[in-house]
Amino acid sequence: MDLRQLRYFAAVVEAGSLTAAAGRLHMSQPPLSVAIAKLEADVGVPLLVRTPRGVEPTSAGRFLLDASTRVLGDIDGITSALRRFGSGVTGSLRIAAVPVLMWHRIPMLLRAYAADTPDVEVRLVDPPPWTAIDMLQQRSVDVAAVMVADPKRFAQRHRHVLDIVDWGPVPLVAALPPEEHLAPDPLPLTAFDGRVVVLPGRTAAVPSLPEAVDAAFRRHHISPSSIRTADTIQTSIPLVEAGIASAILPDPDGASLTRFNLTLRRLDRPPTPLRALVLARAGSASEPAVARLLAGIETMRSVDRM
Repeated sequence: MDLRQLRYFAAVVEAGSLTAAAGRLHMSQPPLSVAIAKLEADVGVPLLVRTPRGVEPTSAGRFLLDASTRVLGDIDGITSALRRFGSGVTGSLRIAAVPVLMWHRIPMLLRAYAADTPDVEVRLVDPPPWTAIDMLQQRSVDVAAVMVADPKRFAQRHRHVLDIVDWGPVPLVAALPPEEHLAPDPLPLTAFDGRVVVLPGRTAAVPSLPEAVDAAFRRHHISPSSIRTADTIQTSIPLVEAGIASAILPDPDGASLTRFNLTLRRLDRPPTPLRALVLARAGSASEPAVARLLAGIETMRSVDRM
């Protein structure tokens, strides 16, 4: 017994005759009669009663009709689900993104993505950038979103193994303790001269915020009294909130840092903005779920340019 036989049998019962069923199936009657006869021989019991008016199912035939309806319905459902996988509207998508992008930009992207693909299960992790890239290369995630100081250098280094999508600039702003709410806006970059400044640890693998701030300080001859190192951007924020240090932090879309108890100021002569990049394994951008996410990023960029 195979699915073709079940479909033929169901069509015959529904049509009430072999002739009518053959027409609906776009085939001639003799092959259909042979297929039904073979099905009856295979199961060892009559399934149809031939009458002058056509055919009617036997009790065994009625049982098979009910069972085949369920089986064929399941097969159609499986086929439909697989097609949804193929179009990227169902399945799962794993995203690793640095926390600063998680605080505003990723939610905005996922809001639109979920409206378009509500049956795709999205899973999120927020590792440091070098870990996000490792997870992507090890296939632990499908997409990684990071910030870099030198996107051209990054692309040259990784273009053979990664598909790279530019997600736009990430401006840098002054982050001061909350009691400095009277600080001018914009704040001169020279205000950091003689201050205690906290920066996240740097890595040669992904030059990012520390390198951008260092370059700006050197360019404008600014000498903090000391520079403290935090493991990550997010672990430097409590030190600023506590009044222990000040910082220059990335603020994508001007909305990521407002949730914290900080005094935020634009900078006069700010450091060069970081660049947000969305990464996928080379060739995987053609996978439907990934392709839909990347298309959503392009839509966000188009809206921002308007």
